[in-house]
Amino acid sequence: MSVAARWLLDEMAKLWEVHPERISKILLTALKSDPDLHWAIVVGAYLDEHISLAKAAELLGTDQWSLAEEFQQRGIPIRRGSADIEEARAEVAAWKRRAAKTP
Repeated sequence: MSVAARWLLDEMAKLWEVHPERISKILLTALKSDPDLHWAIVVGAYLDEHISLAKAAELLGTDQWSLAEEFQQRGIPIRRGSADIEEARAEVAAWKRRAAKTP
């Protein structure tokens, strides 16, 4: 990483502490402009166990079943089960949304 890029990341991290909503908005805008980067970041967070499959699917604009199929095709390991109560709630909500779409 170049020195210029490193200081920019450091400053963004400092600003995150003061203005998380502004930095979040900037980062989300950047991710929308680069779908491959968005995919890589979300999958990386999933592989590092920062987010669940359901959350990864939500962030990628799909459902967890479709994402699980894509992960399987790409050889990405699929974690089953919730790591905590928040993930369990997110999974229940995803199931409810899927059930509501099913005739």
